[in-house]
Amino acid sequence: MMITIRIATVEDAESIQKIYAPYVLNTTITFELEPPTVKEMADRISHTLEKYPYLVAVEEGEVIGYAYAGTLYDRRAYDHSAELSIYIDDRKRHKGIGHLLYNALIDYLTRMNITNLYGCITYPNDASIAFHEKYGFKEAAHFHECGYKFDQWLDVVYLEKRLDKTTEPFIPFKELC
Repeated sequence: MMITIRIATVEDAESIQKIYAPYVLNTTITFELEPPTVKEMADRISHTLEKYPYLVAVEEGEVIGYAYAGTLYDRRAYDHSAELSIYIDDRKRHKGIGHLLYNALIDYLTRMNITNLYGCITYPNDASIAFHEKYGFKEAAHFHECGYKFDQWLDVVYLEKRLDKTTEPFIPFKELC
C-alpha cells in the first residue's frame, strides 16, 4: 500500500483529532488532559501553517499520522529553532510512517533556514527517544516532575538536533510553498 505525505488542511482536522484523542486520554505522551475538539484542531492546523509545516501521512485516502513543527519560544531570536511533534494512528505504528513524516518535515525545515530541532518528550518514553536518536537527536535538558497526569508526576526531556548553521533569514512555511 502506498503512503503519501502531504501538507495538512483544516479538512484533515477530524482525522487528526481521532488520532490524537487516544494519546490524550490514555497516555502520558502529551500533557493535555482533554482532547481538543475538531474545531480547535482545525484552528491549530491553520495557525501552524502560517509559519511552519503541518504534514499528514495518507494511505488509501485515510490520514494515518501527522507531524508538525512549531516555534520553540515566541521571540524572534528563536526563529532558527523549531519544536517538532509527531503522532501516528495506533493501528499503524512501527511501519515506517514516522520516518516518512520526519524526513519530509526536516526537509522543509532545512529549506526554511531552521538550524536547531527540538523534541519535547515525556520521560521515560524509550520508543520516542530511540526514534529521535536515529535522526541524530541528543538529550539537551531533563526537567524533573514538571507535569502531573494520571495521578503521577512526570519528567520531560528535550532532545536536540543541530542542522547546518546559516545566518540567512527564517522563511515562513507559507512563503516557501
